[in-house]
Amino acid sequence: MDPEIQTSSTDASARRHEYQGQQQQAGGKAVRIREDLASLKNDLDALMSHSSTLSENELREARDRILARFSSMRFAARGIAEQASRQFSQGRDITADYVREKPLQSVAIAAGLGLLVGAIVRRD
Repeated sequence: MDPEIQTSSTDASARRHEYQGQQQQAGGKAVRIREDLASLKNDLDALMSHSSTLSENELREARDRILARFSSMRFAARGIAEQASRQFSQGRDITADYVREKPLQSVAIAAGLGLLVGAIVRRD
């Protein structure tokens, strides 16, 4: 086997492995943001139920804390969106590499998926 092809295949495999790790990491961040949003909602509900008993100063402090948490979550969400964009580009590159390495297998997979989708659409 040509050493250049073998090195290319090894590089592609390493990139696929790295891509999968990044997907798992992004999933963990998304779960944390969901948990933070749920916590923020609970805090807002508690604040609303107790707002009549709080002084104006306490309400202002609570509002500032909630806005600070919301801002940090928005920053984290922006980071996740950027990471998702990078992962999409990386996934596209990995797919293109796979097609270059195994063109016949890629055509067979595409044809199989086309037949499957066609069968599903025809049934409806």
